[in-house]
Amino acid sequence: MPTFSELSRAAYCPRQLYYARKHDDEGPPASVENTQQLAFRYRELREADNETLAALPIERSPAAYREALESLSTRPIWEDLCEPVETDYYVEGKDCAGLLHKILGGELPTPTLISPGNPPENGVWKPQTVRAVAAAKALAWERNEEIPRTLIEYPAVGVVREVPLTTRRTATYRRVLRTVRAMDGPPPRVNDSRCDSCEYRTECGVSTRSLKSLLGL
Repeated sequence: MPTFSELSRAAYCPRQLYYARKHDDEGPPASVENTQQLAFRYRELREADNETLAALPIERSPAAYREALESLSTRPIWEDLCEPVETDYYVEGKDCAGLLHKILGGELPTPTLISPGNPPENGVWKPQTVRAVAAAKALAWERNEEIPRTLIEYPAVGVVREVPLTTRRTATYRRVLRTVRAMDGPPPRVNDSRCDSCEYRTECGVSTRSLKSLLGL
């Protein structure tokens, strides 16, 4: 059964997932965990001084970070974000399984995932969309009730984005799920900008362009 993180990685690049599985590379580095822990300190950090915030892995100035948390505190989800009903909750659905960083209370439970990075200008990144749908589907299967949305937290910048389960997002999730299930060898190389920062690019054998070719010489 694929995990949420495997589906997210496959949504970015199926071949990258192949090499990650080959090397049993699943867990995040310590730096990721340090950033994710900020999501459990919102109340404290909203009132923190400049010196305290400057020593943390945040991606904004202390003043801008406090302002972001102040804005977040005006949303109806604030209290639940600060006091979730569950944390680090492992859920196993019909098609996938993984860790929910939080489950928020309310009329319907809301699964929440914490990202160590920055969000795009609008919405969330495509791999995170797939992961969000996977999380909602798994929790819905376990609880036998509809889960209409997942939240993605970006604690390094004090932003929380909602991912409603639309027909298009669900279709993308199912397409990625089929790709992962069918994987029995290295998928085709993508050979595009995604390769530049990929840790497996050397082993993958993706072609790279020389400086001369980039300059048109």
